[in-house]
Amino acid sequence: MDNELTALGIIFTEYYYWSTVVFMFLIHVGFCMYEVGASRTKNHMHTLMKNTMLIPLVTITFFFFGWWIYFAFPNGPGIIGGLVEAPHATIYSEAMGPHMGAGEFAGWERINGVFWAAFLLFSWTAASIVSGSVIERIRTSAFLILAVAIGSVFWIIDASWGWHADGWMVQLLGYHDAYASGVIHAIAGGFGLGVLIPLGARIGKFSQSGKPHNLNPRNPWLVTIGLFLIYTGFWGFYVACNIPMWDIQAGDGVFFSATNIYLAPTTLSGITFNFLMSLSGGLMAGYIVSKGDPFWTYSSGLAGIIAASAGNDLYHPIQAMLIAAITVPIIYKMHFWVENRFKIDDAVGAVAVHGYAGFIGVVWAGFMLWGYPSSPNPEYATINPLGNFIGAIIMFGLLGFLPGYILATILKKAGMLRVPPEIEITGLDIAYTRQEKRDEQEVIDAERQFVNSR
Repeated sequence: MDNELTALGIIFTEYYYWSTVVFMFLIHVGFCMYEVGASRTKNHMHTLMKNTMLIPLVTITFFFFGWWIYFAFPNGPGIIGGLVEAPHATIYSEAMGPHMGAGEFAGWERINGVFWAAFLLFSWTAASIVSGSVIERIRTSAFLILAVAIGSVFWIIDASWGWHADGWMVQLLGYHDAYASGVIHAIAGGFGLGVLIPLGARIGKFSQSGKPHNLNPRNPWLVTIGLFLIYTGFWGFYVACNIPMWDIQAGDGVFFSATNIYLAPTTLSGITFNFLMSLSGGLMAGYIVSKGDPFWTYSSGLAGIIAASAGNDLYHPIQAMLIAAITVPIIYKMHFWVENRFKIDDAVGAVAVHGYAGFIGVVWAGFMLWGYPSSPNPEYATINPLGNFIGAIIMFGLLGFLPGYILATILKKAGMLRVPPEIEITGLDIAYTRQEKRDEQEVIDAERQFVNSR
């Protein structure tokens, strides 16, 4: 940093991403509360702990190889070129630790850690989306293997392909997904669906005739507060998808602006309009289509944001609201159709809220933004319906559903995927419950001994 203006820009960017991480952490707090509220009392601790332990496992694996994948894989590799060198993202790089920003990576070390952390919180989000759909029957060990796969491998591959300024999907397809309708939500929803098929439904979810029983959330207050925390954390999610200061003139002058992840100009003001309007459109549509059901009303607010996120850097606020409002009834109907037709037990509707809404949101952006530049680079394809539709299939199907299904099937064949039926019926918290009873009895015995000794 050789002058005050350069220093100000770098330090501001460092603080900018650091603050997004603080907000995004609330997403995970919200997921923990939301999932515990949706699960039955006998499974509370298991639900909480599996969603807690993904934090250290995904963090460590993302440090070792997830971050490197993002910078190394934008060419496919093998689609338009080979691996890209990413010296600042390898575990032995001085940029992956305390450094004042001089020499080979001048300035970048001040940003690398907070930028890594912002992407890491996206990784937690992807794993937590899957977590909610599989509660009350999956083994913790199996879930954590799946969490590392989606959190540190598959979602970051799709980010490198379609959420990188030079990703091959941006270059060849004109793919546009500014706030990750597909990159986070469609892939996680697709991965969750792939896991749910071999995992199977919870015991008692379906009657002998195949009719689904409605296992309502056991603590609607936790669900409500959890979803409001996710809304709050989503602010940080949106902000982390932007770059705060960038010269968008590309050598034809100097004009600094906030940009989206593709380095195309946008404004925080514009995305604020669209975030709140898409949230509102989703909430209103969810309230109407579910006839006032609280669980689906709150979930539909989230689905509305996700549906509009792909294009919320460019949409008009009314456009964002309408996209949210139209998408919510579609994903609501799809959830129950899939549940009845294929006997899929998605405990919190995560596949619909994230997967279907994310897929549809990417498709919406292809039509609504048809002809807009996908990137400041004029040689790249423009945004178009076919490119975004292919991109949605890649996100939901190729990198989401297929890996989830294959990995879960392997775990199932190895006897590692699901808890035994007697444990599921008794409750997955049986180990915690037994220890509590032992401790309680030991305290009672100690008290009796104390009384008798006097």
